[in-house]
Amino acid sequence: MEQRKLLERELDILRDRLLLMGGEAELAVQRAMHALMQRDSDVANQVLEHDDVIDRLELEIDRLSVELLTLRRPVARELRLVISIFKITPILERIADHASSIARAALELNDEPELKTYGELNQMAENALEMLQSALDAFTSHDANKARELIKKDEEIDRIYDNLANNLMETMSQDATKSKRLARLLFVAKNLERIADYVKDVCELTVYMKEAVFIKHSESR
Repeated sequence: MEQRKLLERELDILRDRLLLMGGEAELAVQRAMHALMQRDSDVANQVLEHDDVIDRLELEIDRLSVELLTLRRPVARELRLVISIFKITPILERIADHASSIARAALELNDEPELKTYGELNQMAENALEMLQSALDAFTSHDANKARELIKKDEEIDRIYDNLANNLMETMSQDATKSKRLARLLFVAKNLERIADYVKDVCELTVYMKEAVFIKHSESR
């Protein structure tokens, strides 16, 4: 019984650290987009400086996961939970890396003449952040059905990205003086598209944790 209580307590700690890391990744994306849209270089630098916090959380979760696997030897549902957390942690770290990339693009663009606002970028960011928050909620509540529904939302972000990319490239071809700045915006859009792809991975791992099935590359999601 004591061993069981220790396992449950350590699983709770591990889950809480993952959610903390998810919140930090979400905040990084929010700040990076604020830095870009509001031309706020101070906030962009905060994103870059804060990346170390996320890296430390990743290392802590890795350590806790290994200790839990070796000392408590979880099985079945608990084992899938630990494995899923172990796999989600680097995904969140990559999302934070994309936020840092957006922050760097903001720093570069803030030193250049301002371009018109592309609302599609904000729309992509809002959709991706909503997906991320909902994906973490689905993971916490072990809601595989919600995770499956979220995966479908990536198609909307892909559609916005395709339209925006076409518009940016067309404008680049018409005005060479703006091409370098527009290429940076295209880079930001690609980072947001990749963030949504990573959220899909979190959802797929939620389904694995709950149902013990892998749906990645599967048509029957």
